[in-house]
Amino acid sequence: MSFQKLDELGHKLEALEHALAILGADEATHMAVGGGEKRAEAMSSLAGMLHRQATAPEIGDWISAAEAEPLGEEQQAAVRELRRQYTNLTCLPAEFVERQTVARMRSEQLWRDLRAKNDWAGFLPALEGVVTLVREEAALRADALRLAPYDALMEQYDPGNRAADITPVFTELKAFLKDFLPHALAVQDARLARHPLKPLSGSYAVDRQRELGLAMMTAVGFDLTHGSLSVSHHPFCGGVPTDVRITTRYKTSDFLSALMGVLHETGHALYEQNLPKAWSHWPLGKARGMAVHESQSLFVEKQIGRNPAFWRWALPLVEKHLGEAWSLDDILPHVHHVERGLIRVDADEVTYPLHVILRYELEQELVSGRLEVADLPEAWDAKMHDYLGLSTIDNPADGPMQDVHWPGAAFGYFPSYTLGAMMAAQQWAALTREHPSADEDLAKGDFSAVNGWRRDRIWSQGSRWSTPDLLERATGEKLNAAHFTDHLRRRYG
Repeated sequence: MSFQKLDELGHKLEALEHALAILGADEATHMAVGGGEKRAEAMSSLAGMLHRQATAPEIGDWISAAEAEPLGEEQQAAVRELRRQYTNLTCLPAEFVERQTVARMRSEQLWRDLRAKNDWAGFLPALEGVVTLVREEAALRADALRLAPYDALMEQYDPGNRAADITPVFTELKAFLKDFLPHALAVQDARLARHPLKPLSGSYAVDRQRELGLAMMTAVGFDLTHGSLSVSHHPFCGGVPTDVRITTRYKTSDFLSALMGVLHETGHALYEQNLPKAWSHWPLGKARGMAVHESQSLFVEKQIGRNPAFWRWALPLVEKHLGEAWSLDDILPHVHHVERGLIRVDADEVTYPLHVILRYELEQELVSGRLEVADLPEAWDAKMHDYLGLSTIDNPADGPMQDVHWPGAAFGYFPSYTLGAMMAAQQWAALTREHPSADEDLAKGDFSAVNGWRRDRIWSQGSRWSTPDLLERATGEKLNAAHFTDHLRRRYG
């Protein structure tokens, strides 16, 4: 029976995916600098092995035969999603995957070292090499999938995303945000004139911040028997559903930065930990895509973590772990602070989408060849000046070097962040229609109804539905950006 052969193959592929995920998480958190070259070689070999096994010619025959077998509804869905994955995987030869893995890993390792030194000239050749390979990948995928090159890259992160659909939405959102940002800043100034900002003490030991983060992530639903919290240069969620590795980075001057990083990555982790376990070795059991994934992380960070009701519950925890007593009126101006800033991961809800749109526009130009890597600092600076009134021309570390995505060859990923923010706002609107007491639950530290709704509507569904279908089934409507802009107006206007 061909379905049985595919099921057995899934277990073998899952084992290799597990090894690569844990090696990757360790490389970013605990590996000594000198281990980089050999780690890259080991992961390249494993990635090649995984790719060859997942793209073996006989798998196509097994899939075709399984499609004709009498299967249950879930099994049929599993085969459909495997067909989609197989088509995407067979776009790339194994030797290309190995070349790209080595280039990507060495580029990431250089990035960690050279970003700290603000050394764009030293990093430029590595990033040029990555972009050359990304263009090659885009061409290979575009040919096989009959898509435009950039669309073919987005397809890997969020099936169904197309630039023709996203660009008009982002253009409209950009116009709204450029008008709304000065208004939100004026409202904030007026509020601070009435109630001056209570400054942070600026003395937050890392170990105490870590304990606070662990307490909050556990309360929100993270299972510490199947995951852990570490430190990295860039916050991420990695590992596997049974061993989720999340990270943050700490500033002793500001506890909110690391805490919001923890909450964001906990959102990703909750999705992973609650995926359908019976299908973990099939593509059907994986997360639907990065827009959905970002909707889960931004749901926890923004819809929950910046909700005033959440802070009614959280303030005693802050006092317990950090030794500082805060009132709601004192902490909310920090939690809801709006500021034009250079760093995407530290950006507030109002300015964050502008950071994403900037990258979305630039990476399309890089992939198409309309922009060369050497010209990236000037192009970045021009958009940063236009959208946020800031300059990075002499500060590439906080400009085109600030994110790990491009060094890691993740082109087509960035739009998912803002699509995720829109989806998170829409999910919160749908959830609160069904559970009007959601705010009261948060104020008591009771996340059971909120998590139950997401478990039923999002987490347990895995990749059974397309992203648009999943969102519509969960919320009762197609993607509607008005939920996001209404959310911003209510909170910041």
